[in-house]
Amino acid sequence: MLTVHADSRGRALAVKGAWIADAGSPEELLAAFPGARVRTWPGILTPGLVNLHGNELLEQAYHPDPREADELGVEPLTGGALAALAMDDARWGASARRGVQRMLAHGTVRAACEELRNRAVRDAVHRTGLAVLGRIGRPGGTPALDPYAAGLPVEFASPRERHSAARFAVFDVRDEAELAERGASTCVATVVDGRLVYRRR
Repeated sequence: MLTVHADSRGRALAVKGAWIADAGSPEELLAAFPGARVRTWPGILTPGLVNLHGNELLEQAYHPDPREADELGVEPLTGGALAALAMDDARWGASARRGVQRMLAHGTVRAACEELRNRAVRDAVHRTGLAVLGRIGRPGGTPALDPYAAGLPVEFASPRERHSAARFAVFDVRDEAELAERGASTCVATVVDGRLVYRRR
């Protein structure tokens, strides 16, 4: 079924399968695709964010299971805290899945990575559908699930247009200036390959 995703600024994307069928105003798209399902979101539609610290957040950090919160907390563990854990492939894979889900909850649709050397992490990331963008060397800044907290210029994915991949994110803000001020925790929805993979409850 074709779905029209519309935001508060009068922008909309028509999604069919994993692709953008068209872009325009909600009125234009509903006229072009009568009978389409409509999702109206608060805030602004964006192409979604690129997190530049893919390796650091997925291969060099452990994302605790909620059941471990009392013992390990809820923030990613790195350095000595990570070294103190008994890590095996199953635990790395589960951590990567949780890490990707937390990235998606911050409107990230692409992660910049050098080659992912941990097979369990690589397989887990591949199954989530999160796009991986190649990079050379480690970027500066501080690895953060919210790209606005990393201390680097924030990068968006390529603009969404007709026949491009259906990957985008919606943030509950008035405009890009407010998004920069409040950060990516304002994300209300993330779509990857046409699937709604995150929706704020």
